[in-house]
Amino acid sequence: MKRLTLPLSDSDIKDLKAGETVLLSGTMLTGRDAAHKRLYELVEKEEKLPIDIKGELIYYVGPAPAKPGFAVGPAGPTSSYRMDKYAPTLLDLGLKGMIGKGARNQDVIDAIVRNGCVYFACVGGAAALIAKSIKKEEILCYEDLGTEAIRRYTVEDFPCIVAIDSYGNNAYTEGQKDYCRE
Repeated sequence: MKRLTLPLSDSDIKDLKAGETVLLSGTMLTGRDAAHKRLYELVEKEEKLPIDIKGELIYYVGPAPAKPGFAVGPAGPTSSYRMDKYAPTLLDLGLKGMIGKGARNQDVIDAIVRNGCVYFACVGGAAALIAKSIKKEEILCYEDLGTEAIRRYTVEDFPCIVAIDSYGNNAYTEGQKDYCRE
């Protein structure tokens, strides 16, 4: 298992291989469908984004309310395909990676390779366990979106898997080959 500190450097990303398990510590952004749509619309209008995404990692999550003693409630990954329309544009603007669950379309994979980025996957159904690695939460913008507001998380040993590495190797497709019968 590899331990990495956020933000990720280009060399950190280049060293990652699809299928590797990773523990991330540092800070990351969060956002889901509605927030991505707003960011995308601003880019289309050539307006300034309310946050700086350059060099950042974004976790596709809409956390539940926090219980006493926790920064957030259960915080499991959202299905990433819902951000596929917006991800290539954000990657081209400097976003370094994403965390979610599920496969990505070819446009996203091409943008990952083109920009030297990474896509991590988290295990769906492990929301309470994942929340234990989130130590602090700060709302950055779009508070009106509730759980879909863009936040900054401070994380420690946040568990994930390299789903698509910067070379386009894809754990979702490559991993299946080991189990297919010929």
